[in-house]
This record gives sequence, structure tokens and C-alpha cells, in this order.
Amino acid sequence: MTLFDSIILGIVEGITEFLPVSSTGHLMIANRLLGNTPTDFSKTFEIAIQSGAIFAVLFLYITLLFKHRNLILKIAVGFLPTLVAGLILYPLVKSFFQENIIVVFIALIVGGTAMLFVEKNSPQNTAPRTLESLSYRDALKLGTMQILALIPGISRSGATIIGGLALRYPRTFLVEFSFLLALPTIFGATAYDLYKNNFVFSRDEITLLLVGALVSAVVAYIAMKTFLNYIKNNTFTPFAYYRICIGIIGLLYFLL
Repeated sequence: MTLFDSIILGIVEGITEFLPVSSTGHLMIANRLLGNTPTDFSKTFEIAIQSGAIFAVLFLYITLLFKHRNLILKIAVGFLPTLVAGLILYPLVKSFFQENIIVVFIALIVGGTAMLFVEKNSPQNTAPRTLESLSYRDALKLGTMQILALIPGISRSGATIIGGLALRYPRTFLVEFSFLLALPTIFGATAYDLYKNNFVFSRDEITLLLVGALVSAVVAYIAMKTFLNYIKNNTFTPFAYYRICIGIIGLLYFLL
């Protein structure tokens, strides 16, 4: 991996982590296009750039979390279904789906189709909903949707948004909650990977990790602000079509 690769991958992670398009899937595609093969370091690098994206969430919402500390407990409740499912299903998911780019493309198509369906067939509840008014029941229901994101290509935020639209939650509320739900989800995945692996890095590798994480954090912050402004007056339909197009193009490219 080169410094150029670390910058490109940091940008890809920063843009896609909080959009309903699957950051994992896009990182796999980007690594293939850059000619990078999976290694222990590449897995660590992915953890680093995900951590960078998480710092962007904290920077954006730290005041809200301190002001409404019970929101932290509600986010933890939302994370519980993914935690339990991840501990049980992680070996299975890793065996069958990890680094399988064909699965990613199929999941992109399936997720995009589901997003189109709920956008067209689930009328929006116009009653205002805010993160401050989030109930434990809301958190648990929306958090349960994230289990689907164990399959690479489904998208963590995409699964939450699709399920939330079907349950008639407002779009802006869903986007903000998916941002916050990323905190324990990505932190948990990072802690687990760090626990399972022993890491020793060269000076050059440390540079790549720091650059990738910094780029990811800056880009993720910009992407979140832009996404929030966009979704106030728009739908998720363009993201659904994007997912379907990328999935079809990818399948044709890698299978033909």
C-alpha cells in the first residue's frame, strides 16, 4: 500500500461510511482497482480509517451527547441486537462472505431494490421526531435492522434507513440516528479486531494509518453535513439507483 492508496481509501471511507451505499463494499472495490490484496495490515488500515470516521461523528454530536446523556444509553440499547448477532454469526459471515466481492455486488442490488420499494410504498410520518425524543423502543427496533449489515454490501446505515422507512420514521431522524449508532458498532468491531490480533508496525505503516484516518475524519465530517442538508428536502431514491447501477456494473465486470 502506498501513501496515494491511503489517501484514496481514506476518501472512500469518509464519503461512504455514513451514506446508505456500503463503505465495506466500496473499500473492497477500491482495493481491487488499486491492485491491493488482503493482508493483515490492510485489515488494520480499514480499522484505522473507520476510527477516523467515528471521530467525525463525535465532533459533530459531542455537545448533544453531553447535554442528553440518556441518549448514550439508548444508543447502547440500539447496538445490542448487532452485538449479539455479531458474536453468534461472525465466524459464519467471515467464512462465507468476507472478501467475496460478488456477494457485495448482489447485496448492493438487493439493498437498492429494497430502498426503492420502501421509498415508494411507505408513506412518511410527518410528525416531528428528534434524537432527544428517541425512545428505548425506537432504538431497539432500529438497531435490530443493523443485523442485516453483517453481510458486506448491505450497508449499516442502509439497513437502518430501509427498516426505518418501512416503519414510517422521518428521513432526517433516521440519518442522524444511523450516525450515532455507528459509534458503538464501529468501536465494538475495532476493539474486537484489536483484541484478536497483535500489531507491530513500521514507521511507514504508521504514517499510512495516520494519514488514512485523518483524511477519513475530515471527509466524513463534510459528507455527514452535506448528507443531512440534502435529506431535509429529498429522498433516498438516488442512492437506491446508485446501488443498483454499481451492483450490476460490478457483476458484469467481474463475471464476464
